[in-house]
Amino acid sequence: MLFRTLLAALATSALVGQSPASLEPNGLAPGSRVRLHAHNCYPQKGLWTDRIERALNTGARPIVIEQDLVWRDGESVVAHELASAASAPTLERHVFARIGPMLDRALSERRTAGWPIVVLHLDFKTNEPEHHAAVWSLLGKYERWLTTAERIADPSRAMPLAPGPLLVLTERGPGQEAAFHDTVPAGGRLRIFGTVAPLPPPPGREKDPAYAATAPPESLIPGSATNYRRWTNHSWAAIEAGGPPGAGEWTPGDRARLRQVVKRAHDNGLWVRFYTLNGHGPNENRGWSNGYNFGTLGAARVRWRAAIEARVDFVATDQYEEFAGELESHRQPG
Repeated sequence: MLFRTLLAALATSALVGQSPASLEPNGLAPGSRVRLHAHNCYPQKGLWTDRIERALNTGARPIVIEQDLVWRDGESVVAHELASAASAPTLERHVFARIGPMLDRALSERRTAGWPIVVLHLDFKTNEPEHHAAVWSLLGKYERWLTTAERIADPSRAMPLAPGPLLVLTERGPGQEAAFHDTVPAGGRLRIFGTVAPLPPPPGREKDPAYAATAPPESLIPGSATNYRRWTNHSWAAIEAGGPPGAGEWTPGDRARLRQVVKRAHDNGLWVRFYTLNGHGPNENRGWSNGYNFGTLGAARVRWRAAIEARVDFVATDQYEEFAGELESHRQPG
C-alpha cells in the first residue's frame, strides 16, 4: 500500500494543473482500455451459480464483475431484491473468497502496469446506513488490494489513483457519498468511487422512451470527475431509442451518437459504461432480461464492435464468453 501511495504522490507533484484523465496511470485513464463488464454476475434464486466462474474463465483482464447487493439480517448479500435473497451468498464469500488468491498473486508479482485486473461494480439495491458501513468495513479488511485515492478537503479535485489489483465502484444511491467520501477524514484513503448522474428529463418527457437517445451529452453527463465521482453509467437507450428491444439497423448516425457521448465522458475525466448489450434467441436465455436483448447475436456483435472502437470503458453484457472473444479479436494495446 505504501508503494502505491508513493506512486500516486509522485504523480500529483508532477502533474498539477493537468486534466483529471492525465493524472491517471496507464490503463486507468478514461478510454485507455475497453473491459468486459460481466452483468449480474451472481446466482439468482439458486440458479445460474456458474456466472462468476464463467466470467473469470474468459481470461479477459481487466474484467468488471457486477454484484447487486441487498442488506439481509445484518449481512450484505448478492441478490437483485430482498424477495430472492433468502439463500443468497454474502458479498465476501461469493466474490472476495474467489478472487483473493488471484489478487494476492498480483501483489506479489507487482506487475502494476496491468492494474487493476478486476473492477468490482457494486449496485446497492438497498441503501441502509448499516449496509454502507458494513461494505466500507469489508473493503478496509482487504485494502491491500484496492485502488485508492487520497481524501482531501476539496471534493471537486480528482486526486491521482494509487493503483491496486482491484478497483471498486458504486453508483449514486442515497447516502453513499456521505458514507464513502464525506466521513473519510482528510488524508485518509477513498476505497470506492461513485458516478456522475445525468440531469432529469425536462417536464413532460419523464416517461418518454425516446428522450435519452436525443438528450444532449451535456445533460447525460453534466459534470466532470470529482475525487469521489469517477464514472458515468447509461443504458443503451441513450444511444438507440428504446434500447436493445427498440433498436433497428445500426446506422452511421448511431455510431456518431455513441462516439459523441463517449467523448463527453472522456473529456470530463470519466469512465463510461453502457448496459446491457445481449443478442440471443428465446431458447438461449440463461436468466437474462428481455429488455436487454437485440434479438440476435449478430445484432449484438455490431454494437459490441462499435463500443470497442469508440473506447467505451465498461461494456455490459450477459454473454461473457462471446464478448470476450470479440474483444480479444481487436487486440487492444495496453
